[in-house]
Amino acid sequence: MKEDTIRLVKKAVKGSKSAYGELIAEYQVYLYKTAFLYVKNEADSLDAVQECVTRGLLAIGKLKEPQYFKTWITRILLNCIWQDKKQTQTVSLDEYREKGVENYLIEEKVDLYDAIDSLKEQYKTVVILFYFQELKIREIARIMNIPEGSVKVYLYRAKKQLRRQLEGGQEENEEERRYAK
Repeated sequence: MKEDTIRLVKKAVKGSKSAYGELIAEYQVYLYKTAFLYVKNEADSLDAVQECVTRGLLAIGKLKEPQYFKTWITRILLNCIWQDKKQTQTVSLDEYREKGVENYLIEEKVDLYDAIDSLKEQYKTVVILFYFQELKIREIARIMNIPEGSVKVYLYRAKKQLRRQLEGGQEENEEERRYAK
């Protein structure tokens, strides 16, 4: 983390709302992208980020180590998303597929997102944070409050499960194409 950012975090911890605002401005794109990868909906992503920013502002004084601000704010965001998921039922990506998506590349992407959505929550989290947000194993371990070894195991199991699901899906698609001719 840059020294300027650490200085801002220290100011925010001491109560500076303008410093907190600058931090949020610096991380807003990261927070939005992370939320969108989970909820796949602009409005819900923005709601999650807004809730995260509010909770962060209320709790910033409790942050003990300024260099872990990104980890801390990410954990808050994930908690907001998970809490919201418990309260509302999520919409499956099958609805998008039913709207007649004809482009094969888009369908592959939807298949990947469907497969990621079907993973256990901890596997889904490590996949999103590692592959989509490009966080390091150490950072993911801090965010999830688990050992680094567990993150590696979750990644391994998630990749294995995704490979099995996606390869199974391709076989079905090939069969459908064969019979469609």
